[in-house]
Amino acid sequence: MHQSPCCSGLSRRSFLSSTGMGLAGVALQALLARDGVARAGGESASEWSPPDGRPHQAPRARQVIWMQMRGGFSHLETFDPKPELAQHAGKTLGESPYKGVLESSYLKNVREQVANNIIDKTKARILATQIGFQKGGQSGIEVSDWFPHMRGCVDDLAIIRSMWTTDNNHGAQMELLTGRHLLDGCFPTLGAWIQFGLGAQSDSLPQFISMGPPLDLQCFGGTDSDYLGPEHAGVVLKVDPENPLPFAKPGRPVTAAQARTKADLLGRLNRLAAAEYPDDRALRARMQSYELAFRMQTAVPELLKFDSERPEIRQMYGLDQDVTRPFGQQLLAARRMVERGVRFVQIFHGDGAAGAWDAHSALRQNHTSMCAQVDQPVAGLVRDLKQRGLLDETIVVFATEFGRTPCMQGTDGRDHHNYGFSVWMAGGGIKGGIVHGATDELGFHAVEHRHYVTDLHATILHLLGLDSHRLEVPGRKRLEIEHGQVIREILA
Repeated sequence: MHQSPCCSGLSRRSFLSSTGMGLAGVALQALLARDGVARAGGESASEWSPPDGRPHQAPRARQVIWMQMRGGFSHLETFDPKPELAQHAGKTLGESPYKGVLESSYLKNVREQVANNIIDKTKARILATQIGFQKGGQSGIEVSDWFPHMRGCVDDLAIIRSMWTTDNNHGAQMELLTGRHLLDGCFPTLGAWIQFGLGAQSDSLPQFISMGPPLDLQCFGGTDSDYLGPEHAGVVLKVDPENPLPFAKPGRPVTAAQARTKADLLGRLNRLAAAEYPDDRALRARMQSYELAFRMQTAVPELLKFDSERPEIRQMYGLDQDVTRPFGQQLLAARRMVERGVRFVQIFHGDGAAGAWDAHSALRQNHTSMCAQVDQPVAGLVRDLKQRGLLDETIVVFATEFGRTPCMQGTDGRDHHNYGFSVWMAGGGIKGGIVHGATDELGFHAVEHRHYVTDLHATILHLLGLDSHRLEVPGRKRLEIEHGQVIREILA
């Protein structure tokens, strides 16, 4: 593939910086830094064509809001009540009637070092549930007293109590997004696949946006597109009306008219280069990124003007309270994004390297605080989407990388636990007011309708009208586990 001197990454970056359009690097993320990067199997961008942006079958949903609690919330204190823990509190697993969980065949399919690590840790004593549960809604599903607002909208939720994954350390945060163990390397995330597979719904906003504390991992903090190409990576936004986007402001004051004139000049230069190199897909992608970047400078700040929302809506998300305001602002921004056509909004909660939900000690204090930060905003999001008629076309996911052990760590904490944990889904095509799957009596293993994390991906893609087996990239052979299986029992 020939490269025109006028299209070099360095000269364009310099030009954009001087004109106040450094945001193009955000609109296309790593593409400018990796100009000319080869696609999978050594094929250049001009040698193959991605999907045409049309769904493979009639979609039931149009967009996704994916919330990920970093650090691993305890399924045993949130969505999977286990009264047996109180009955055997203080005993080791070997002293309880449930010592057989250590010999379960489920352990045989997990990486040896992970299994051994968990087995050693389960010599600790059983810890009673640290919070009560009550039934909610017409469905009567039990939800933790730490989540009273979510319990109030439980009839809209499909709670999956039988998730499992292979990583028992926080690399599982990335596995939840890619379906592959972090030791296998970096792979495209679900958001990247959705952007890759579907056409844009907005001319002024990206299709994949990420908010909240990024993952402390080498794979771009959860926005990685890997072999799909960096144009499919997520755009990271901050909920800060003064500076929502990195490099969005020019180094020197530039009027709107000046910015428009310079953007038009860049567009003419791009079109001249495109006429000279009509088969250069990377060039076309860069041109689109610059144009999107210009429009984003106006569209993104407008998203964060929450004062245009009615007071009762701001209160619904908890913007009137210090505890709930930070996460509530992100979820209100997410609602405004899907209204305006963003396909996949990913929100992380829980700062720090491991994630603030990581309750190895003082679980009661930790989860009391963390749940209070998210409970009202999450319930507010579900209710707000529903009252606007958006829930029918928006899939909402509340997830975490794994659960916590039935046994105590130290005296009052729980360790990582990847053999059985809970997530919930709601919205576009999901049946509400149901529980699917189950763990055993202690919440140790997922034993009924077990689901690896990519079953979530398969379900979401199916509802968006996509078949992951038809999203092919030359030179890449995906493992079957990466595709997952649609969880048909939770579909409406």
